[in-house]
Amino acid sequence: MITIDNVSKSLGKFQLQNISFELPGGYICGLAGRNGAGKTTLLHLLLGLYRADEGRLTVSGMTYEQSEQAIHDMIGTVLVEELFEPFYSIKSNAGHFGKYFSGYRWDRMAAYLERFGLDAHRRFGKLSRGEKLKCQFAFALAHDPKLLLLDEPAGSFDPDFREQFFQIIKDFIADGIKSVILATHQTDDLDRLADYLICLEDGRQIFAGDIESFRSAYRVVSGERYKINLLPQERIIHVQEKLYGTKALVRHSRLNQYDASLQVTYPTIEDFMYFYSSGKAAQERRK
Repeated sequence: MITIDNVSKSLGKFQLQNISFELPGGYICGLAGRNGAGKTTLLHLLLGLYRADEGRLTVSGMTYEQSEQAIHDMIGTVLVEELFEPFYSIKSNAGHFGKYFSGYRWDRMAAYLERFGLDAHRRFGKLSRGEKLKCQFAFALAHDPKLLLLDEPAGSFDPDFREQFFQIIKDFIADGIKSVILATHQTDDLDRLADYLICLEDGRQIFAGDIESFRSAYRVVSGERYKINLLPQERIIHVQEKLYGTKALVRHSRLNQYDASLQVTYPTIEDFMYFYSSGKAAQERRK
C-alpha cells in the first residue's frame, strides 16, 4: 500500500528526517508523536501537498511525480485544515468537490450524513467543530477510497460517536486491502486500535513496525533502583526514579532475563513516548 524509503523534508527550521516504513493493506496504522513531532508534515507528504527533499514515496506502487491524480483518487482525508467552503451547504460542497473523485456517489454521502445526524442542507460554516469533522469523514468515505488519512479527528467527537468512528475504520480495513493512517496524540486510542505503529520525535522516526513487533521489542521494568542498574546498560532507554519506586523502559528480546523481584510489563504507546522523550531530554541536559 505505502512504501517510504529514507524520506526527508525541511520546512524552515523543522526537519523530517530519514523516514522509512512499509505499510501493507489491511492495517490501521497509528501515527504517534507530540505536537510538532512531524505527524502533519508526514501526512502532507503522503497527500502530495509537499514533495520530499530526499528519498522515495510510493502509494500502491505509484509516485506523485508520475500518477498524482490516480493517487489522489484513492485517498480519503480528514485534516485539521477545513476542505469545504463555509458559505455553501454540505450537499453543495460535496457535489462540488466530489467531481474530483471518480468513485464519489451522493447516495453514499447522504447515507453517512444521515447516520452521523447531519442535515445535508445546513451551511458548512454553521457547523460545530465536531460536526465539520463528521462531515469531512462522510465525504472521505463517500468516494470509496482505498486509504484513509486522518489527522487528529477523534478528539472533537463526543464519546458515543467516537465508538462509532472506531468501528467504521475497523470495518473499512476488514477486506485486507484498504488501510488507515490515524494521527493522534491520544495514544490510548492507538493502544486499542492500531495494528501498525509509527512514532515520531522531533522529526525523527523512533519506531515503525507492526504492533506485535513493538510489544516484543520493549518492556517497562519496575522495582528497586539497584536491581534495575544490574541490567545491561545498552538495553536501558531511560530510568525514572520517584519516591514510590523506580521504573525503566528497556529493550527486550526473548533471551533476556529479569530479576524475580522486578515487575515486568508491556509498555503502552504513551509509556514508550514518555520514556523516550525523557531519555532524550536527559541526554541533552548532560551535553
